[in-house]
Amino acid sequence: MTPPATSLGSMTGFDTRAIHAGQPPDPTTGAVVPPIYQVSTYYQDRVGELRGGYEYSRAANPTRAALEECLAALEGAALGDGVRGLAFASGLAAEDCLLRTVCGPGDHVVIPNDAYGGTFRLFARVLERWGLTWSAVPLSDLDAVRSAIRDRTRVVWAETPTNPLLGIADIAGLAEVARGAGALLVVDNTFASPYLQRPMELGADVVVHSTTKYLGGHSDVVGGALVVRDAELGEQLAFHQKAMGAVAGPFDAWLVLRGVKTLGVRMERHCTAAERVVDMLVGHPGVTEVRYPGLAQHPGHEVAAKQMSRFGGMVSFRVRGGEDAAVEVCNRARLFTLAESLGGVESLIEHPGRMTHASAAGSPLEVPEDLVRLSIGLESIEDLLADLEYALQSDRS
Repeated sequence: MTPPATSLGSMTGFDTRAIHAGQPPDPTTGAVVPPIYQVSTYYQDRVGELRGGYEYSRAANPTRAALEECLAALEGAALGDGVRGLAFASGLAAEDCLLRTVCGPGDHVVIPNDAYGGTFRLFARVLERWGLTWSAVPLSDLDAVRSAIRDRTRVVWAETPTNPLLGIADIAGLAEVARGAGALLVVDNTFASPYLQRPMELGADVVVHSTTKYLGGHSDVVGGALVVRDAELGEQLAFHQKAMGAVAGPFDAWLVLRGVKTLGVRMERHCTAAERVVDMLVGHPGVTEVRYPGLAQHPGHEVAAKQMSRFGGMVSFRVRGGEDAAVEVCNRARLFTLAESLGGVESLIEHPGRMTHASAAGSPLEVPEDLVRLSIGLESIEDLLADLEYALQSDRS
């Protein structure tokens, strides 16, 4: 009998790559989990002769390298060699490094009109002072994107699904528009994760992640990542990563690697539970609108069905009674933890207008005041449904 192939290159399954890419048994001890190389500097045999290829952990660290290789394998498995991952101290650190690498003062970026509040803050409060300009448009409208592009547009910045309105953009369509303008298409894939969606296979040039979220998956680490398909751009980003210094620490990288191993099974459970929550919310007398790309009436449903394998664990809905009622729903929930962030094993509830997206108030990206956002965790679904029913009761004395 011919033994099964053992090289990673022949292993096409997502879960196989999540568990093994960049993570062979340790050659010194045989440990099946990569060690945490909690070290700042490395011995050199002679001046300039690096024993293991490492000299200083801001430049490179073996634990971080394992994570970077794993993320490249997950996002770019179908693209062959040349895909590169880079791990950062946070998602916003990754975004900042990318934008300062590919843009300069006077350049322009097209962003979603419902982008993550932290991304908007980076553009409007930090990089705008540096001379970077931006336009916010609905990325589901390709004609609007074309109209927003200028001579110095360097990047079309996409989220799909968006945070917190769960809008959907056609990645392949945006890639064509960006390519025609000589711009890069950057896709924030945090909400979907590479398990549900792989933007580079659809034409994106760069993928951004907050590894804090689904990739880490346990609300115990803050991190970010970039995955790029162009080797030259990868080298430029690696230089700026080293020069700017906002890198993932070895323990943080190890925690994300640990989380990635179970990403597939967690995402299946998140999606299944989210579908049950959506079924309960649709038609609930206290709810005026449910936003979830898995709903047939969602305006981006058909596009999402083409580019995602399932529809994710994030759900947003609008509450009858306005802002005060939405805030009270958040306050009354007990099993859903009132907190920012998302993608962990525990379910979270928040009021975006006063929490994660407060920085967008008064801007084109301001979110509805009656909006509530849920991150569906891994608790027993019947308990989650009961908690939401309790939180949505409006006639309690």
